Amino acid sequence: MNHHQLEKDIEHLEHVISHLSAEDRIPLSYWRGRIESVQGASLVPSQAQRVKRLNEALRALEATRSRSPVSMGVR
Repeated sequence: MNHHQLEKDIEHLEHVISHLSAEDRIPLSYWRGRIESVQGASLVPSQAQRVKRLNEALRALEATRSRSPVSMGVR
């Protein structure tokens, strides 16, 4: 992946993840895959730090979803 595309992908993920909720239509697993694809690229240290923050934000959303009543079958 070239540097410009990688930067665009990270910026897009930062925007989307900052607006996600555990109830969004697109499953969090999709965004997990997108982060992992960026993570597999050759990152400069500042990009690696940003991807780390994205991972942490998504992990928090995943934890929220796993504790929600809907995910536990309660309605």
